[in-house]
Amino acid sequence: MPISSLRALLLGLLLAGPAFGRATVDRPLPVPPSGVLGVEAAQLTPDFWIGLRPHPDAVLLTPAQIAAQNAKLLADDPSMHDLRALPATLDRARVDAWLDSVSTPPTRPLYDVDGKPVAAATLRAIVANADRDAVPASAPTRYGLVVKRAALRSFPTDLRVFSHPGNTDIDRFQETAEFPGTPVVVAHTSRDGRWLFVVSPRYAAWTHRDNIAIGSADQVFGYADRRSGRVVTGGTVHTVYTREQPAVSQLQLDMGDRVPLASGLAPDQPVNGQTPYTSHVLELPIRRDDGSLAFVPALLPITTDTRADYLPLTEANIIRQAFKFLGERYGWGHAYDGRDCSGFVSDVYRSMGVQMPRNTSRQAISPALDHRTFTDRDSHAARLEAAMALKVGDLVYIPGHVMLVIGQWQGQPWVIHDVLGMSYRLPDGGTRHVKLNAVSVTPLLPMLYGKDGSTFIDHMTSIVHIRH
Repeated sequence: MPISSLRALLLGLLLAGPAFGRATVDRPLPVPPSGVLGVEAAQLTPDFWIGLRPHPDAVLLTPAQIAAQNAKLLADDPSMHDLRALPATLDRARVDAWLDSVSTPPTRPLYDVDGKPVAAATLRAIVANADRDAVPASAPTRYGLVVKRAALRSFPTDLRVFSHPGNTDIDRFQETAEFPGTPVVVAHTSRDGRWLFVVSPRYAAWTHRDNIAIGSADQVFGYADRRSGRVVTGGTVHTVYTREQPAVSQLQLDMGDRVPLASGLAPDQPVNGQTPYTSHVLELPIRRDDGSLAFVPALLPITTDTRADYLPLTEANIIRQAFKFLGERYGWGHAYDGRDCSGFVSDVYRSMGVQMPRNTSRQAISPALDHRTFTDRDSHAARLEAAMALKVGDLVYIPGHVMLVIGQWQGQPWVIHDVLGMSYRLPDGGTRHVKLNAVSVTPLLPMLYGKDGSTFIDHMTSIVHIRH
């Protein structure tokens, strides 16, 4: 979830002009009825961009190289959490540090979905429900598995709050989401007992108690380590309906989720009241009434977009996977069963086995990722040269936003990104704003950063390369 200034999310496009130097195209990009510069029906297909590449199926990183990078990420990136390395007992200082990372009491006015100010007493009650004074000096480390797509929140509350009246897409208490089968450590419980503060490999926040099943470390990590399974390569898939096991009925799985297969079941016997011969039989975690962990089989139709292992990391697969989200509504912190800009790129790469930090601010500087950083000392010309050298799969960061490069065309780089909106300068010098609020394809160079006329490349903080 982006955590920087929201103005960087009001994306803009600026028609080619003198400021772009040698990157300027010979003629202005056409403006179709959508208002998105240069994007016609052909550019909204993955085949168009794959067809521009000379070797789209060349492997950019081998599975061994990806595994080494993931291990480095877990070991060296301070935003990640190596749950297996945690001690058998958690002390208060450690838990307080996790809580401090997200549960900072609000200091600015917040508004509800109707645009009314949230009462100070309401906010005090929400903060009090975190029950910080009840964190013990030490407590045994508890483990669990996520049993369904779980919203992770800044505070133990479902109240949606916003920075401005009417701006109801960006809930300031929404942090991210985790997915079925994700291991967590349970670090604290809310005063009302309805919420757990959990630590996953890449986040720490509050979630509903019913989203987590508590088990032993052996149960949790044994499940996570199972290698025989299905990797979700579609945007989302759902298990089949089952009356017999409602906890795994029509359960949503998201791109990059890896779910183990059930074993020891007779292929000619029904599973949850249905023949399994047209399905993959998954093993999914469920939460018993007492909160403990159990496992049950669930059917996933063989027609769903999954495979036995992660996709090879190639330019063609990067493009195809990104385009599976085209048009999905922007979902701050994985809200609306969707994702935001950093969630979008991390889910695309998860389907190829590449793990990333959750937020743009951490992705852009992660010591485990090959990146070039930019400072105020970098000139426009140097930034432009870097932009013109971008390759498919590169990630371009500005404060609060990330874009995925899909190729060079019409003399400039193009990106796909999960974006709120954009504006561009008209030939008469004025600007036109277009609200997108979805995964969209745009050119990179013409994008405006703000009202001062500066461009995105003038504000690039980092370029991350996921390849040799």
